[in-house]
Amino acid sequence: MHVFAAVMTGKGTGAISTIQVFGDSAEIILQRIFKPAGTKPAVFKPGKILLGTITRDNETIDQVTIGCEGPGTIAINCHGNPLIVEMIMQLLSRHGAKLLTAEQMLCKTLAAQKHINTIELEAQLAQPRAKTIEGAKIVINQIKAGLSKKAAEWLNNIDAISLEQITADAKQILETSRTAKLIIYGCTAVIAGPPNTGKSTLLNCLAGRPKAIVTDIKGTTRDWVSSRCQISPLSVELIDTAGLDCALSTTIEKESQKRAVQISEKADLVLLVLDNSQTEYQLNEKFLEKIADKKILTVLNKSDLPAKLDVDKLPELLDNPVRISAKFGTNIDKLLQKTRAVLGVDDFDLKLAVCITRRQEKLVKQLKKAKSKSEAVSIITELLNGRLRV
Repeated sequence: MHVFAAVMTGKGTGAISTIQVFGDSAEIILQRIFKPAGTKPAVFKPGKILLGTITRDNETIDQVTIGCEGPGTIAINCHGNPLIVEMIMQLLSRHGAKLLTAEQMLCKTLAAQKHINTIELEAQLAQPRAKTIEGAKIVINQIKAGLSKKAAEWLNNIDAISLEQITADAKQILETSRTAKLIIYGCTAVIAGPPNTGKSTLLNCLAGRPKAIVTDIKGTTRDWVSSRCQISPLSVELIDTAGLDCALSTTIEKESQKRAVQISEKADLVLLVLDNSQTEYQLNEKFLEKIADKKILTVLNKSDLPAKLDVDKLPELLDNPVRISAKFGTNIDKLLQKTRAVLGVDDFDLKLAVCITRRQEKLVKQLKKAKSKSEAVSIITELLNGRLRV
């Protein structure tokens, strides 16, 4: 077996960094570069912690502690200076270790556990990428329950269960997965609308701190501004875009609005902000056509002023609006509640079987279209025990 090494802690300067060394010859490499404190030679036994120095050509690089986590699995805990970490990694490479990313290393160590199936492995790898606690719970539940359990049930009951039931289950899993992924990996909400409707004020309100310039002058925002906020159980990237003005006068304004439309088309949610104190909503109809298939929440802002907008005249696409005052924070809780409802995350069952990777999604899509039980068995087997590329 090759020996692998990876920095397991985050990038940047920190107090301590951890480098993991994994492989049958991990102890041999460490004996070459590690000098234990005292006169006794280093003995790498599982559960043992050693104090000493990492040396290169009799020159000390850093004082470290060595944690022997198991046979062929050693953790070097060094100072967090990036230069020190880089020197140790290059020294390990010089002695034959192949350098990996933290994710690649985690995949290697988990794959060495023979009892683990591929879905469990993917769940272990996905845990650090979960944006919220709820998202992490969904991922963890796929290990012994969720998709792993469902796939095992399909195989164990293949003679009793109909192909129609399997394909119906696959279809439901794909539908549920769309919502689950928003909770696990986060989502994007674009704040769009005509100029001077309070979009930037709303961004600052939801972000909890000033992120965008706010003035009474139309067209202040010329490019997009973003901020991330928590709308439990979601981690939401909010993007404030240029006002969608029907009367364009400059090339810069046209380009800004073009970007606003492009960002809105890719977003998971469009928060369409209108001025409730104006008689007309002054919205570009072409923009509505482009976002017709998106999840939209109409926000009637400036509710602290006399209401003049006739909501009955709004297009059907913009029905069921929520009235707020971003300036004074009025009805923001109601806005957050409706946001969760529109995205379908209210009361989401965290124990459901869902796809958390593209590999799983691809296979479950194939399963939904399976023409025979033998084809279904082949796909399910690949889902449970297929090779994972990291």
